[in-house]
Amino acid sequence: MAKRAKLSRNVLILSAISAIAITLFLAFRPAATEVDLGEVRRGDLTVTIDEEGRTKVRETYMVSTPVAGRLLRVEVHPGDRVIRRETIVAKMRPTNPAVLDSRSREQASAAFNGATAALRVAQADLNAAIADEELASFEFGRTKALFESGISSEVALQRASGALQTSQARRETAEASIQMREAEVAKARANLVDFDELGLENVNGMDRGDDIPLYSPIDGRILRVLQESEITLPVGAPIMEIGDIASGLEVEVELISSDAVQVTTGDRVILRDWGGASDLQGEVRRIDPYGITKYSALGVEEQRVRVEIALLTPSEERPALGHGYRLEAAIIVWQATDILTVPESALFREGGQWSVFVEKDGIAQITAVEVGKSDGILSEVISGLVAGDKVVLYPSAAIENGSPIAARTQL
Repeated sequence: MAKRAKLSRNVLILSAISAIAITLFLAFRPAATEVDLGEVRRGDLTVTIDEEGRTKVRETYMVSTPVAGRLLRVEVHPGDRVIRRETIVAKMRPTNPAVLDSRSREQASAAFNGATAALRVAQADLNAAIADEELASFEFGRTKALFESGISSEVALQRASGALQTSQARRETAEASIQMREAEVAKARANLVDFDELGLENVNGMDRGDDIPLYSPIDGRILRVLQESEITLPVGAPIMEIGDIASGLEVEVELISSDAVQVTTGDRVILRDWGGASDLQGEVRRIDPYGITKYSALGVEEQRVRVEIALLTPSEERPALGHGYRLEAAIIVWQATDILTVPESALFREGGQWSVFVEKDGIAQITAVEVGKSDGILSEVISGLVAGDKVVLYPSAAIENGSPIAARTQL
């Protein structure tokens, strides 16, 4: 009886000790850290280079003044449609000749009188040369007849022939001199032209019959008007810019040189945030072979490379998009389908390699992984994980290998 009582007392003591031990274990056991969990899945992955871009017309035409003159008020406006060689986009009038001051007029008048006198002298020289030629021709004919009769010598005939040729050359010289003098007279007369002689009483412009129409060089739209008011302009002054938005619109982006080397001609481009309901499609057309030094908003020096992107979306689906509009361009440099991916936020460096914390029965287990391409949100998994694994997102320093974890409660 005493032995049975002793055994029962020992059982009670052991039970009490076990209960106390379990209580102490549960009381001092580390609490599970709440974490955000992500899942390793199979899916598609697309790697893009994103940059802000601007639309522009591939070939713009600048309408400029063909002559120095007065541009009449421009009646067309930006956005107006124009037809090649039919639409008159501007009109101008040639500049009127300047009125000569009294001193210049006297000099021009004296030059005109001198040229006229020289012309009269040339005409007199021509008359004398003609008379000499007629006399020499008569003498040559008479000497030739005497020579044929045996009366005159051959020397006399040759002398008469030489005199005839000399007189003919003197007459030709006099004729050329008259042409020169007539040109000098015409030049001197032009310097004396005045408004009254031309019938130009209005110094501000000519008659409307003398207006010079400027036609559109292409089918398209007016992009901008640089000179709208009536104004006097020199030769070659720009008036307006015209382009074909419907078929000639493209996108221009400036990439950092380290990104530009990853881009090749023909890469697909997704154009976003242009204001429309759906994204536009494009294709890399050309990459500049040289970089341009530019400064970012923070003053950091960067080497930028200009890339031209052709718009593949028909103009009917982007009717409001014009020249110089802003949008976001995503150039696709790599893509794959049905590959294993892990959230980028789960990766961290451990011992010189990429690792993740995998959740196994409430315990965080560190696992080394090999990753490939990344789009900034998901990364390609080459080895180390399988589909369905739960990984800790944004792991903190409080989590170690073997730490108890629990999924964060979603409110």
